[in-house]
Amino acid sequence: MKCPFCSHLETQVVETRVSEDADFIRRRRQCGACEKRFTTYERPDVTFPAVVKKDGRRIDYKRSKIAGSMSLALRKRPVSTEQVDSAIERIEEKLLGLGLREIASNRLGEFVMRELKKLDKVAYVRFASVYRSFEDIDEFKTFVDEVRR
Repeated sequence: MKCPFCSHLETQVVETRVSEDADFIRRRRQCGACEKRFTTYERPDVTFPAVVKKDGRRIDYKRSKIAGSMSLALRKRPVSTEQVDSAIERIEEKLLGLGLREIASNRLGEFVMRELKKLDKVAYVRFASVYRSFEDIDEFKTFVDEVRR
């Protein structure tokens, strides 16, 4: 593993930990040249389905886009990074479990909404307000009333 600080090619693993749900391995490494430490994560390399946008374009699935959308909805809400990571893991497990080569973006959005609803109702409403593109205030009010029940 190349050192991110000095680009030296020899690093040593100082500590290895398996995540709580055993989905990835966290390794603390130390550079043999500059002696700085850094962390790496090992995850299995799997192929996710392509995401089909509303206009028919196909794009690669990107975990970072899901994480960014969820983080935006959860901004200033009392939800930990670990909870968000677990929610994304559940979404990815669902995607892989479907065994599809392609998935519609609106279906993926519904997976995200379900997870946000479990994490935080305010974030769920925030995400839905953008995702569902409400036409007027009455539609939005109806949606909020349903969430309250």
